[in-house]
Amino acid sequence: MSDAGVSMHLAQLRKELDDPLFSRTAAGLVFTPGGLRLASRAVEILGLQQQTAIEVNEAAHGRRLLRIAASSAFAEHAAPGLIELFSSRANDLSVELSVQPTRRFRDLVESRAVDVALGPATAEPDAAVVVQPFLKYQIITVTTPGGPLASGMPSPALLAAQQWMLGPSAGTVDGEIAGVLRRLGVPESSQRIFQSDAAALDEVQRVGGVTLAVGFAVTKDLAVGRLAQVKGPNLQAPGEWCATALPLASRQPAVTELLNFITTPRCTQAMIRGTGVGATRFRPTVHVTLWS
Repeated sequence: MSDAGVSMHLAQLRKELDDPLFSRTAAGLVFTPGGLRLASRAVEILGLQQQTAIEVNEAAHGRRLLRIAASSAFAEHAAPGLIELFSSRANDLSVELSVQPTRRFRDLVESRAVDVALGPATAEPDAAVVVQPFLKYQIITVTTPGGPLASGMPSPALLAAQQWMLGPSAGTVDGEIAGVLRRLGVPESSQRIFQSDAAALDEVQRVGGVTLAVGFAVTKDLAVGRLAQVKGPNLQAPGEWCATALPLASRQPAVTELLNFITTPRCTQAMIRGTGVGATRFRPTVHVTLWS
C-alpha cells in the first residue's frame, strides 16, 4: 500500500472514531488514550480474523483445529501423551502445538494467537483469562551413581563447582529451575544448556555432572540405578502446570473439552507415562508439531 493510501485510510479511521489516535512530538509518535485502546484491541481483532479463517477452512473440510502453546518442559514431558490420547477421542480434531515462553502465555491467549496455553501459571485468573491447574510435579537434582554428589549432603561450594547440564527451561529468568539455580548460587560459567532435558540427561550419563529433572520423567532411571538423586537443601522444588484460556463464553468448544479432560486420572496417567517414547530417546527437533 502506498503512503497516500495509508494516509487516506488513517484519516477515515480518525473521522469514524472521532479521535486523532496519535500525535507527533519531538520524541516521535505518541498514542492518545483512544489510540492506545485501539492498538490493543486491533491485536485481538487480527487474532479473531485468523482464527475465523482457520475455523471456516477446517469446517469446510470437516475438521476442527486446536492451537496449543506450551512451555518447553511440558512439551517434552507431558504433551505427547496428552495430545495422543485427547486427539484419539475426536476423529475430526487436529492439534497444533508450539513451544512458547511462559511470559507470553497471557498475550497469546488474549490475542487469540493460540486457543490455550499449557505450562507454569504466569497470569492471575480474572475476567479476561481462566487459569486452571491440572498437574503437580517435582523438580529434582540428579547425577550419575558414581559421581561426587551421589552420596552424602554436598556443600554449596561442591555444588557450584559441578558442571550443570540443563534443558532449555534453564535459559529463562523465571520458573522453578531458574529459582533452584539462583538459590544454590550456581554460576553461569558452570551451566550448559541443551536443546532438551533428555539431551542434558544423556550428557550427564555420558560425561558426568548434574542436572535438574522433572521427577516423574526420571523415575525408572532412579529405580534401576542409572541415576542417583542428590539430596540436600534447595535441591528440589515443587511445580504445577496450568491451563490458561479465555472464559467459557469466548473460547471454542474444543478448549472446554480439553479443560474438562485434562484433570481426569486417565489423562494424568497419559501425561506421566507418555505414549511409549522413553525420556532418554525424546528429541524435539522442531518447535511446531501437528498431530491429527
